[in-house]
Amino acid sequence: MSEHAKPVVAILLTPQMRGQLIPPAAEERLSRQAVVIAPGEGELAAAALPRLLEGATIAVTGWGTPRLDETVLEQCQNLKLVTHAAGSIRQLVPFAAIESDRIRVTHSAIHIGEAVAEFVMAHVFNFLRHPVGLAEGMRAREPWFELRARLLGRLLGEQTVGLVGAGYIGRMMVRQFRAFNARILMHDPFLDDARAAELGVELASLDRLLTESDIVSLHVPSLPETRHMIGTAELARVKDGALFINTARGALIDEEALIAELRRGRFTAVLDVYDKEPLADDSPLRALPNAILAPHAAGHTHETYLRQGATAVDEALRFLAGDTLRHEVTKSMLPNMA
Repeated sequence: MSEHAKPVVAILLTPQMRGQLIPPAAEERLSRQAVVIAPGEGELAAAALPRLLEGATIAVTGWGTPRLDETVLEQCQNLKLVTHAAGSIRQLVPFAAIESDRIRVTHSAIHIGEAVAEFVMAHVFNFLRHPVGLAEGMRAREPWFELRARLLGRLLGEQTVGLVGAGYIGRMMVRQFRAFNARILMHDPFLDDARAAELGVELASLDRLLTESDIVSLHVPSLPETRHMIGTAELARVKDGALFINTARGALIDEEALIAELRRGRFTAVLDVYDKEPLADDSPLRALPNAILAPHAAGHTHETYLRQGATAVDEALRFLAGDTLRHEVTKSMLPNMA
């Protein structure tokens, strides 16, 4: 295929992000099928998008890509597909453009979900089996049998796990917990009895889930109707001694109510997301011993980044070949999309 006949693919990433997300082998495969263009250092800006997308059929996007708003789409009539090398598309493309079939969009959220699932499980096992505490006790030469008795672990298979949200990450978490034979309660207004049975979970109201679960993990998109879905009344229902995990979005929880409840010392919270990010240096959460904090890191690993980029490129190649897209954001998905 001559260079003149090749379609144009614009990689709308900074040079640094391009190197972080797009594996060289994947970009090489793309270059064999398309003319690949990308901004240089300092060139990626909202005002420059029409120029950067000139003649492009496909845009590969990711963290830091300016919004492809209606004005940009109007000026870039050749653009048919956006392959997003990240998860959320709410701030990237107008949903109306997808609904009207003006643009197709794919995302790489599945790989972020894989990393989030591992992060959740790491904290679950740390909570149940105390590997860090045991190691510190050994280093401090704490008496052998006293240390073992003080940090006696618990089996995951004997716990009740409550999963809030049955989206792709929620379903990944079901597979993780089922591998250890844990009892799983799930709350999702869009989940019916037949699908719950297929997943191997028990449908539960949010109140029942919070009351009965030893481990609670949130996997719900941030939408107007989910804002502060966990408030004072809900937090009061969390079991004493439970583990409460939020790797979804900070807006799901009334943070002031959570701080007040954690000060009572009844349960432990693992928090990766917050109402305002980065978390303020003077946030009371930083001083609470039963608040285990992370800087919105659950979905971030070196390999995850490369998988995200490889999937975005693969979707572009599938589109050029006329094949079915594997990770398309469909119209039916939009109401519940982050």
